[in-house]
Amino acid sequence: MNKVFPSADAAVADVPDGASIMVGGFGLCGIPENLIDAIRRKGTKDLTVISNNAGVNTFGLGRLLETRQIKTVIGTYVGENKLLEDLALTGGIDLQLMPQGTFAERIRAGGAGIAGFYTPTGVGTVVAQGKEVREFDGRRYLLERGLAADFAFVKAWKGDRWGNLTYRKTARNFNPVMATAARLTIAEVEELVELGTLDPNAIVTPGIYVKRILQGKNYEKRIEKRTVRPR
Repeated sequence: MNKVFPSADAAVADVPDGASIMVGGFGLCGIPENLIDAIRRKGTKDLTVISNNAGVNTFGLGRLLETRQIKTVIGTYVGENKLLEDLALTGGIDLQLMPQGTFAERIRAGGAGIAGFYTPTGVGTVVAQGKEVREFDGRRYLLERGLAADFAFVKAWKGDRWGNLTYRKTARNFNPVMATAARLTIAEVEELVELGTLDPNAIVTPGIYVKRILQGKNYEKRIEKRTVRPR
């Protein structure tokens, strides 16, 4: 069983217009840079992107906003992306924001096959508009639906040809949970290793969730906003 693809372009060749894609990362940490660039080269359009944020103006998912390939962004904040802000304010994109914990739990539920769950977060705010509200033990809760996608693009530190993945520090972020919540998960890794190299106790994403894997290259690993303390 060999899930290795020769390039990011080959791995995304069948991603159609209108697809929904979960994209791992937090800010610019742990994002699948190669897969994002491959989708830009392919020109796939009308995408629904599910990601904590949408990169910055010139990097990460911001590169797909530049080319107007994204129709809808589902996430938790605009971040440092001025282009996303402008597009949302002018109606150039459908931006759906939610509390970050709710976002994470909706994806976890989607991966676990759970249709929905109740949370107190957002009760009495605009987040509650149009949602069922129920009371449990004297406290009100919102019904939130599980969230899944056609594809998940994830970035890992190391992986093998079966798709077993390990992550490095905070680059782990949303990648593992998104890997479970898509019909087809594609992983790019910094190091593609031989079977048996990974410590089984260190594997975070088992290969059963990953359908395609590729060796990444030329990682920039940018910092979203660098702050330097004065001397």
